[in-house]
Amino acid sequence: MNRHLDTRRSRPSATLRDDARLFRLSPIAAVVAGMTLLACNPLHAAEGDAPKAEEAPALDAVTVRSRNRIERLQDVPLSVSVVQGQELERLSAYGIDAITKRAANVSWNLGNQRTSSLSIRGLGKIGQTEAQDPSVGVIVDGVNFAYNALTSSFDFVDVDTVEVTRGPQGTLLGKNASVGVVNITTRRPSFTATSDYSVQFSQKQGLLATAAVGGPVVDDLLAWRGTFSANRQQGDIVNQYNRDITYTNTDRISGRVQFLLTPTTDFSARLAFELQPRAGETTNGRTVFTPTPKTYSNGSANTAIDNGTRLSRRWFTQNTGYSLGDYYAELSNDNQRPLVTGSRGTSAELNWKLAGGHTLTSITAYKDYHFNAVNDEGTPFDVMRNSGGFWNDYRQLSQELRISSSTGGFVDYQGGIYLMDVKNVAQYQRSWGNDAGAWWANNGQYNRLDADGAGRALMVASLANLGMYYNSPAGVQNIRNKNAAIFAQANWHLSEPLTVTTGLRFTRENRSNESSSYIVSNGSAPELNPSSVNGVTLGGFDSYYNTGTASRWVLNGNVVPAGTAGATQVAAGAVALTTDTTNAAALAAASAQADAAAKKYFNAANWAALTDAQKRQLADAQSIRKSQIGVLFNSTEAKTFNSTQPALVLSPSYKFSRDLTGYASFQHGEKAGISQLVNGVSTPVKAEKTDSYELGLKSVLLDRTLVLNADVFLSNIKDYQQSVRVVDQYTTALNNDGTFYYTSATGNVPKVQVKGLEFDGVYAGIPRTTLRFSGAWNRAIYKSFTNAAQPVENGYAGAAPYRDLSGKQLAGAPTFSANIGADYRQAAWGDHEFHTSANVAYTSSYNSDVALSSYAVIPSNFLVDAAVGVGHRNKSFDVSLVVKNLLNDDTPRSKTWNSYVPAIPRVVGVLFTSKL
Repeated sequence: MNRHLDTRRSRPSATLRDDARLFRLSPIAAVVAGMTLLACNPLHAAEGDAPKAEEAPALDAVTVRSRNRIERLQDVPLSVSVVQGQELERLSAYGIDAITKRAANVSWNLGNQRTSSLSIRGLGKIGQTEAQDPSVGVIVDGVNFAYNALTSSFDFVDVDTVEVTRGPQGTLLGKNASVGVVNITTRRPSFTATSDYSVQFSQKQGLLATAAVGGPVVDDLLAWRGTFSANRQQGDIVNQYNRDITYTNTDRISGRVQFLLTPTTDFSARLAFELQPRAGETTNGRTVFTPTPKTYSNGSANTAIDNGTRLSRRWFTQNTGYSLGDYYAELSNDNQRPLVTGSRGTSAELNWKLAGGHTLTSITAYKDYHFNAVNDEGTPFDVMRNSGGFWNDYRQLSQELRISSSTGGFVDYQGGIYLMDVKNVAQYQRSWGNDAGAWWANNGQYNRLDADGAGRALMVASLANLGMYYNSPAGVQNIRNKNAAIFAQANWHLSEPLTVTTGLRFTRENRSNESSSYIVSNGSAPELNPSSVNGVTLGGFDSYYNTGTASRWVLNGNVVPAGTAGATQVAAGAVALTTDTTNAAALAAASAQADAAAKKYFNAANWAALTDAQKRQLADAQSIRKSQIGVLFNSTEAKTFNSTQPALVLSPSYKFSRDLTGYASFQHGEKAGISQLVNGVSTPVKAEKTDSYELGLKSVLLDRTLVLNADVFLSNIKDYQQSVRVVDQYTTALNNDGTFYYTSATGNVPKVQVKGLEFDGVYAGIPRTTLRFSGAWNRAIYKSFTNAAQPVENGYAGAAPYRDLSGKQLAGAPTFSANIGADYRQAAWGDHEFHTSANVAYTSSYNSDVALSSYAVIPSNFLVDAAVGVGHRNKSFDVSLVVKNLLNDDTPRSKTWNSYVPAIPRVVGVLFTSKL
C-alpha cells in the first residue's frame, strides 16, 4: 500500500566481526539522511547450546516514502530522519514530544494542547494563532494536519515509521510547509492475522494499554486492522483546592479501524475511521509562582501591582487559611478545570494501476478537533471563574489526486492537485467572580472602596458574574482558509551516478476572518456598564471624577461643552451622559441608570443626592469594570489574504559509489499570510518566505557496520511570522492625544537566518548492540528585527516602545542538540532473551520568551529514558521495567521573571507485551 515502509532487504552485505556473526541485531530507530535512524532485524541466538551464525544486517537497506515512493533512504537527496515504530514501543514513546526526541534538530514546544508547536532547525518554535498555518507540516497516513493542536493531545500507537524531512516542502507532500514535514505512517491492514497487546502499569496510578488486531475478513479481498489505546495517569502536582485535579495528568482513549479492499490486482482501497472521545487533561495552571523582582533592569523601583500586592490586601488576608506563602509554595486553584479535547477523522485512499506503469492515487479526508479551556488566576479566591480560555471547534476537509510514473529510464515523475478547506470557530472566554473587584482595583480604588460597607458592595458588584467573549486577539473568530494547489516533481537521471530532482508547486490561498468581542453576561451590576465602548452600546452611564472643583459626568473623559443639550444638568450633577449627548431620551435613560445605582448601593433618592465621596466610589467601581471589559467591537471582517504562492526544489545528487552519495539542494517555500484583527482593527500579516540551501553526504562505512550521514544548511527567511510590537491603532484613535500607543500582536520579523550542521548515524559493529546517534549545531538569529517588544524587566517608565533584537538568537532555538539511542540483546535460558534500551536527548540552553527576557533562559539539559526486560524470542510474552526521565532532570519547561513551569519528574512503570 502507498506510504507503507518497504521492509524488503537488499542482498546480504559483508559480515561483521566473527563474534558479531553469532547474532542478528534488533529493530531500532532508523537512520537519518542528514539525521537518519536505521532499522535492523531482531537480535537473538538460535535455540540450543550452539548459536547459529547469521549474516550481518544490511544497514543501508531502509526505504522511505518521503517522496511518495518506496526509495532507498540513502538515495534520497533530502535531509530526512526516520524513527522506527518498534523503538517507540519499547520505551512507550507515543506522544509527539517523545517522538521528536528521537531525531536531532526537531523539537516540540510544550504549551497546552492548543498552543504547542513543532520546530525544525529552530524555526516554528513559537506557538501559532488560530488563523495561522503551522511552520512544520504534519502528515498522518497521507493526511495533512493544518493545525498544530491535532497532534498535541494524541497518542500515536501502532506506528510503522516516522519520517522527519527538513526544509521547505510541498512539491510532493500534500499541503505546502515552509520549514519541514513530520510524516507518520501507521501499520496497515494485511491478510495475515495478527493480535498484539501491551499493558503498562506505572506510578501515579498510571495505566497505558494498547491493542492491535486484524487480518482477513474475506481472503484476498477484504482485510481489516483495529488499533485501540487507553492512557490514564495522574499528574505529579496536586491542586490543593481540589485534590482530584492534578498537573499534568493524562486521559486519552483512542481507536482507529482500517479496511483494505483489493478487488483486482490493479485497484486497492484503504478506508480508515478514527475517534478520540472528549476527555480532560489539566495542562494549564502547572505554574509555580515566585516573588516579583523589586527593581527593573535599569535599577528603578518596580511599583507595579502584582499578585503579591493583591494578596496582602485586607480583603484576602482575612482568610487565615491561605497566605502569600501558600501562593508561592503550592497550587490551589478554585476554578481550574481540565482542558477538554477530542477528535474524529475518516479517510479514503484509492490506488489504481494504469497503463504504461502509472499509478493514480486519491486521498480524501475529514478531520475535526475540539478544545475547551477553563483557567484560574492561581488562588483559591473567587477572582476569575475563567481567567481566559479558548473554546475551539476546528474541521478540515482535504482532497489529493496524484499520478506517479514508473521508475527507471531517463525520467520518473509525479504530479497532482491538492485541495483543502478549513473552518475554525474560536471563542475566547473570560468571566469574573465576587473577589475580582478587590483583585483588579488599583491601590487608590481599593482603599476608597474598602473603607465602608457600601464601597465594599460596589467593589464586589463591579465585576461579579461578568462574562465575555474577550478580546484576545478577538472574542469570537470565524476563520475560513481555503487553498488549492497544483504540483509536480521529476527525477532526471542524466547518467548512472547523476540525478537531478526538480519540483514546482503553485498554491492559491484564500483566507478570511470575521471577528467580534462582546459581553455575554452583564453579571450582578449592568447599571455599572459604560454607555458604550467603541460604538458597542451597553446601556449604562459614564462617570468620571474630576479632581478639580467638582465631580461631573463625562463620556470617555471628555467634558461636555456648554450649550450641549443637558449640559446644565450635567454641570449640576443631575444626570449622566451617553454617547449621544443631544439625545434627550438617551440622557434620560442614562440618568435613570445613575439614579438606580445611587439607590441600590447608597439608598439615596438619586445620583444628585450622593456625597462627593460616594460619587467617587461609584466612579471607582465603574472604572474597575471598564478596565477589565477592555476592547469591544461589533462583528468586523478582517482584510482577507489572497495570493498564489510558489514552492520550488532543485536538487542534484551524485553517487560516488554504492556506499557514498553526495547531494545539493535549493528549496523555496512560502507560508500563507494571516487575516486577523488587533483590537478590532484589521492588521494583516504578510506571507513568510523561505529560501533554503543544503549540501549533504550519505555514507556506509567500516565494512558496512556504520551508516553516517551529514549535511550543512543555510536558510534565509523573509517576513518570519511571530509576535512583534505594533502601533495600537484602536487606543491611539480612542485617546486622540497626539501620542502613539503600542501593543504586541502576531506580525512579521523582516529577516531571519538559520545555518548549521546536522549528522546522524547507526553503528552495528559491537556484538548484540546497536547504537543510534545524531546531533546538530544550529545558529538561528534575527538578521533584522527592530520592532520587538520589550521584556518585562524593561517595563520602567520612559522605556522605548520597541527593542532591537537584530543579531540575537531566536526564541526557543538551542544552539546544540543531540540524541543517542542504544539497544542491547542477549540470549538467555531456553528460548528467552534479555534486552535493554535507552534514549538520551540533549538540548543546550535557549530563551523561552519571544521578547528574550533575561529571566526566561532555560539551561542545557539531558533527558534519559530507559528500559530493561526479558521475554520470549518469538514475542509471545515480554516484561520490561520502563523509566521515563531516569536521571530525574528538573530543568523547567519555561520561565518568566515571577514564575516557572516545572519539569515532569521521573516515572517508573512495568510494561507487558504479547503477540497472540
